Amino acid sequence: MFFPFFWSLYYGDADFAALFLSGSITFLVGLWGHKNTKLEGDFLNKEVFCLVTLGWLLASFFGALPYLFAGIFPSFADAFFETMSGFTTTGATVLTDIEALPHGILFWRSLTHWLGGMGIIVLFIALFPSVGIGGMQMFQAETPGGSMTQKFKPRISETAKVLWSIYLVMTIVETVLLWLLGMSLFDALCHAFGTVATGGVSTKNASIGYYNSVGIQWVITIFMFLAGANFALYYKVFSTRKLGVYTRNSEFKLYLFFVLVAVGGVTVSIYPGSSHALGESIRQAAFQVVSIITTTGYGTVDFALWPSWGQAILIALMFIGGCAGSTGGGIKVGRILVLLKQAQLELKRSLHPRAILNLKIDDQSMAQENVINVMLFFFLYLVIVFLGTFFMTAGGLDLVTAFTAVVTNLGNVGPGLGLAGPTQNYSFLSPLGKYFLSFLMLLGRLELYTVLVLFQPSFWRKG
Repeated sequence: MFFPFFWSLYYGDADFAALFLSGSITFLVGLWGHKNTKLEGDFLNKEVFCLVTLGWLLASFFGALPYLFAGIFPSFADAFFETMSGFTTTGATVLTDIEALPHGILFWRSLTHWLGGMGIIVLFIALFPSVGIGGMQMFQAETPGGSMTQKFKPRISETAKVLWSIYLVMTIVETVLLWLLGMSLFDALCHAFGTVATGGVSTKNASIGYYNSVGIQWVITIFMFLAGANFALYYKVFSTRKLGVYTRNSEFKLYLFFVLVAVGGVTVSIYPGSSHALGESIRQAAFQVVSIITTTGYGTVDFALWPSWGQAILIALMFIGGCAGSTGGGIKVGRILVLLKQAQLELKRSLHPRAILNLKIDDQSMAQENVINVMLFFFLYLVIVFLGTFFMTAGGLDLVTAFTAVVTNLGNVGPGLGLAGPTQNYSFLSPLGKYFLSFLMLLGRLELYTVLVLFQPSFWRKG
C-alpha cells in the first residue's frame, strides 16, 4: 500500500492519508501476527488449505481499507468485492466512474491484480524462504492449474523466484512498449499490470478502447496471449534456447488452436454488415478472443452488441480459460485436453473392448487418478455454474445476466452479458450478491478443491 502512497504524493491527490493509514494498519497487524506465530515442521494438508484460503480472505479484507478510508465506497461489501476482484484477477468492478479516482487508488487497484496474478503466497515464498515451510504444498494449492503445473527447480523458493522473474520481465517490457506507443508512464504501468496478471484492470472507463490505437491493441493482445500460456514453457525455452518446446507441448498447441478458430469464427460473425474493413474486424476479434480466453477481460468494443454467434464463442472461451501454470482462470486448456483425450480413448475402447489403452499426453502416461481428478473438477465446475445461476436468478436477475455473471466471476474473467456486460458494472447487485460473487472469484482462483474441502465435515475432525 505504500507504493500507491508515493504515486498519490507525486500527483498531489488527497488519498495519501487513506493509503498511509491502511498500509500502517496492515503492517502492524502483520508484524504482530509474525511475532506471535511459531511454525514448526511441515504443514499438514489441512493446514495448507486453511492457510491459503485464509490468506486470500485476509488480503482482501485489508486490501479493502484504502477504498473505505478514502471514501470511494459507502459500504464494506463494495470495497471487499473490488479487492477480491483484484487479488483474484477477475476484473469485475462496482465502480461507475474509474477516471474520477485519485491516482493512488487507481494504482492500488492495479497492484492488487498484479500481486494476485502469480499469487500472494508464491510471492512470499519467493522473497522469504525462511517462511517457506511446507512450501510445495502451498505452491500446489496456490498456483493456477494445481497438479497440472510442473516444478522445474529443485527448491520451491527457486521455482517461485523464476516464475516471478519471468513475470517481472514481461511487465517491464510491456510497460516500456505501451509508454513508447503514447500512454503515460502511469497508465502504461497500470495496464501492463492488468495484462500480465490477466486481470483486465484499466485506468479508463472505456478500457483499452479509450486510446483508439492499433499499436496499443496489438501489443496488449500479444502480451495477453503470452500471459495465458504456461510460464514453465518460458523457462524451458530460456534454459534450452529451443523454440521447439512450444511445438512439442500439446496444451500450448490446443491453446493456439482455440484462439485461431475463435478469431476466425468471431470475424465471420461480425464482419458481414459491418462498416469496418476486414483487417479491423480481425483485430477486434483477435483482441476480444484473446482477452476472454486468457480471462483478462479488457475491451475495445461492446461485444454485447455482436451477433449471437460471436457472443456464444466468447461464452465458450470463458469456460475454457488459459493454460495450466498461467495467470489465467477458467477450467484451463490442460484439463480440456485431458477430457478430449479421454473421450477419444473411450471411443477406441468401444471399438476394441479388450485393448489396453492408456491416456498419454506428450508421450507421458497419465495416471487414472489424475484423469478422474480432472473429470471431477469439470463436473463440479458445471454444478457450481448451475447452482450459482439458480441463486442469482432467485435474487431477481434475468437469466443472461445471472448465467454470465456466474461464469465470468467463477472463471475470473470479469465482463459478461446483460447487466454485467463489458460496458456495465456490478453496482446493481445487492450486498448478498456481491459477497456471493466474491466467493465464486475465490473459488475459481483457488481451483475449487482448496476452498470446497473446508466445507467437508470430516475436514474438521481430529486425526
